[in-house]
Amino acid sequence: MTIKKVSSIDKLEELGRIRLSKTFFMRDFLYSEIANWYGIQNFPDHPDIAIRTGTQLCEQLLEPLQDKFGRLEIRSAYRSPAVNQLGNENNHNCGNNESNYASHIWDYPNEHDYGATACIVIPSLIELIEKDTANWKQIAYWIHNHLPYSHMQFFKRKDTFCAFNLSWHEQPRKEIYSFITGYKGNLKVTPEPNPEYEKFYPDLI
Repeated sequence: MTIKKVSSIDKLEELGRIRLSKTFFMRDFLYSEIANWYGIQNFPDHPDIAIRTGTQLCEQLLEPLQDKFGRLEIRSAYRSPAVNQLGNENNHNCGNNESNYASHIWDYPNEHDYGATACIVIPSLIELIEKDTANWKQIAYWIHNHLPYSHMQFFKRKDTFCAFNLSWHEQPRKEIYSFITGYKGNLKVTPEPNPEYEKFYPDLI
């Protein structure tokens, strides 16, 4: 199924029903508090591209993660350029549009390449994180060794339950960044999976 442009409520419903992977549908990724609060639309200008990149995000990253750790909670995913710009201008924790192309803005490339990002929580690991904040690294190292991610970004607020951005990209960067107090900065990892990292996620094996 292809949707050239969302031009009616029927087309929007049709877009929402598109199955991106085994358990995820496009509707799962369109919710936005910013869009709701300011009363603006949050759906892609180029649905076919958003479906393609979103499918890769779901099939390559979210489904394997969910198979391993159980249901994922999607906190923020697709943002239209208008929603993201409004979030950036009003200090709602959104980077500018240029930094979010091929990230939260799924249907526009950064330079020539496409990607997609979702901010997620893994409910089954909340207690692990609450026991020791440093355990965010266990999640990061496990994903690095097992999934073809491009970028991870972990957030510091306690009420986010170790929410983090997880990105798929056509040209993966393999970057991990943390805003968590005491661990702010890049987590240095090898470009490829490294068996030696297994010692860093003992609770996840």
